[in-house]
Amino acid sequence: MATVLSFAGMRPPPQLADQVAAPPYDVINSEEARELAENNLHSFLHINKPEIDFPSEVDVYSDAVYAKGGENIARFIKEGTLVQDSIPGFYIYRQSLGDHEQTGIVCLVSADDYENNLIKKHELTRPQKENDRVQHMQAVNAQVGPVLMIYAAEKKLSDIVQQCCQKAPEYDFDSDNVRHQLWLVNESTLLQEISEVFTFVPELYIADGHHRSAAAVRYREMCRVKNPDHTGEEPYNFFLAVLFPHDELNILGYHRAVRDLNGMDPQSFLGALAKTYDITPTKTQAMPAAAEQFGLYLDGQWYQLVLQHRENLGTQGDELLDVAILQDTVLSPLLDIHDIRSDKRIDFIGGIRGQSGIERAVNSGEFVAGFACYPVRIEQLMTVASQNKLMPPKSTWFEPKLKSGLVIHYLDK
Repeated sequence: MATVLSFAGMRPPPQLADQVAAPPYDVINSEEARELAENNLHSFLHINKPEIDFPSEVDVYSDAVYAKGGENIARFIKEGTLVQDSIPGFYIYRQSLGDHEQTGIVCLVSADDYENNLIKKHELTRPQKENDRVQHMQAVNAQVGPVLMIYAAEKKLSDIVQQCCQKAPEYDFDSDNVRHQLWLVNESTLLQEISEVFTFVPELYIADGHHRSAAAVRYREMCRVKNPDHTGEEPYNFFLAVLFPHDELNILGYHRAVRDLNGMDPQSFLGALAKTYDITPTKTQAMPAAAEQFGLYLDGQWYQLVLQHRENLGTQGDELLDVAILQDTVLSPLLDIHDIRSDKRIDFIGGIRGQSGIERAVNSGEFVAGFACYPVRIEQLMTVASQNKLMPPKSTWFEPKLKSGLVIHYLDK
């Protein structure tokens, strides 16, 4: 079983929660962050993206930027914008977007479990992004962005969570059309019940936050080497996560845009595609309605692509993903794009931006074509991770996004 711990979090007082709460550091760029935090000294972006307190030409990976994050978290603590809870607890975090509702448990998970593969991964990480989060943790002495994780739904745990949500929440505010609610659970009986149920949960799955997880484990190793009295119980041995039952999360498609057609004109490219796909021009149903279908936006026109011969492709969990099918039938053989982690000819459009986001990207002239992908199913993600396989980069877009700054894990060494 994976270790799931309660902890004494650091968080804003209720009256400041909506001002502090900020998007994850990696879903907005520096200019977007500057605009969001303008005239808001309480915005957590001053900690999570401290480059916003410098001119736009500053190197976001400079020592001065990381140091500013440390200064800002010290200011938040001194001014009472962030307050340390006095006793350990779990935190119940509910997000509501339209008819969709998801409720997770904010907790600590173990770096040992990550290394021992009780926490399952499905993506590779990039050294630069890992290094960034390690340096950020060193500067702010905290884990500030929770890792989104999944567990196989347990009815008993869902019942306990619903019981915890009967009282008035500590936080309740709207942001970007999402309602965010947070409850503190520190009654000893409930803490024990939640912990006991997790003893029957064999594995946890990273949904979003592979770089934060890997960086936390690297940071633990750095601290362990420096600490001759290391016991394994220090705060740095654990990292911040929000655990959701698998049947509540909402995955959107993660779309692709390409800058050229590998020397082909649009009609030649459509002719090459026709050997593998049935192609239908469309004005209404641009986004794929089912697996093994894609939307193609090319030369101002949408097309629906339906795979002709599925039997010619692989049968393993990672090979069944639509993003893998697109890679194997279009990106690699036709466009000569093999490594989408490094090839500059391809970029990605998050699912929340949808059809209009693809159209804007192509109509801007920066890209020549966009591909709309059907969402990965949560069961597919869990299957791939359980098989210790990897999904292609940028396969899943989870929505709504977790807010940063509502609860952080302060690494008081």
